[in-house]
Amino acid sequence: MTTGQVLDGRAIAAAVRAEVAVDAARFLDQHGRQPGLEVVLVGEDPASQVYVRNKERAAGQAGIRGAVHRLPASTSQSDLLGLLARLNADDTVDGILVQLPVPEGLDELVTTDAIDPAKDVDGLHPMNAGALVAGRPGLQPCTPRGCMRLLRETGIELTGKRAIVIGRSNLVGKPIGLMLLAANCTVTMAHSRTVDLEDRVRESDVVVAAVGRPRMIEGGWVKDGAVVIDVGINRLEDGTLCGDVDYEGALARASWVTPVPRGVGPMTIAMLLQNTVDAAFARASR
Repeated sequence: MTTGQVLDGRAIAAAVRAEVAVDAARFLDQHGRQPGLEVVLVGEDPASQVYVRNKERAAGQAGIRGAVHRLPASTSQSDLLGLLARLNADDTVDGILVQLPVPEGLDELVTTDAIDPAKDVDGLHPMNAGALVAGRPGLQPCTPRGCMRLLRETGIELTGKRAIVIGRSNLVGKPIGLMLLAANCTVTMAHSRTVDLEDRVRESDVVVAAVGRPRMIEGGWVKDGAVVIDVGINRLEDGTLCGDVDYEGALARASWVTPVPRGVGPMTIAMLLQNTVDAAFARASR
């Protein structure tokens, strides 16, 4: 039995942000302007407001010109689409993000589909999703991209490894499965209704948990020496946070485990900044 190391997402995210700042400065030097990220926030959801403030602050620190469009919850679909059309047409805007979820009455799919795929820094547009499936260049969802960077930081060779992804969302589960497949892993896609989940986890060298159920993955299921990436963040009745994996139990068996919080979470914003700079360079080279 091994004793795992903590895969510190906060420290790795800080390194990514430093890399992004260098790239953003290079873009400014080459093109005479900063990369531009525009975030659209509709409504007054408290959690969304916190996320947007964090993104705005992080963008400024990385040398990215950030702007937030704060719209009332009563905003119509047509007004929202009109704003997105203007941002699509603005050549100083490299990245567009609509903070999800949007208020009731607005169509999430219609909204994300309206973003120019070349500026879709959330990686949710069907063209970017299709590019990921086809193994072609495109903007990738931030959280899965952050997970892959965390795996890279372990120094473990992924080729030939058995990986399991628990969760099948379009935002995390499906794209991280495709990314692991592209890294030459043998991938099992599982979810809350998988009947032999314990057995599938026990045989996996890489475990990515993104199912949204507190401590659903027991520590004793984890293969000795496996890497555990816990995307879940669940608030318990006492106000504390936990992941989808029994952290202490997994730490006793795995080689690396991400904590919750300070694991995958910080990587999401770091990769949003990376996507923005990547989009800026890609657009400038067209």
